[in-house]
Amino acid sequence: MSDHMSLSEYKKLIGAESKPAAVPKYHNVKTTIDGIEFDSKAEARRYTELKLLKQAGEINGFGIQPSFVLPGGIRYRADFIVSNNAGLVWVEDVKGVCTKEFSLKQKLWKDSYPWLELRLMK
Repeated sequence: MSDHMSLSEYKKLIGAESKPAAVPKYHNVKTTIDGIEFDSKAEARRYTELKLLKQAGEINGFGIQPSFVLPGGIRYRADFIVSNNAGLVWVEDVKGVCTKEFSLKQKLWKDSYPWLELRLMK
């Protein structure tokens, strides 16, 4: 019999056994491209598409995670802001699931920024 306890035995004794990683609520998979971590594969895919559109000269450019303030001090962070060659600017949000929280933000968006289109991407 040994006077020493293994690390796994100690963790079991104090109830600190490792737990399996939690599955995200909407089953999104964080994905990193160009050193940028995106919340989902779909968002990362749209980033890649926007990069190709820029390289092809179909859009002027795009930004990642622009932040806006909505009524009541609610902060809304979209996924992308895009401008095309004609000078049109719009905001994109990649959604797999539209939550109640997002539906509220979308209504507040329409009231607060009627001149700036919010496009939902799948």
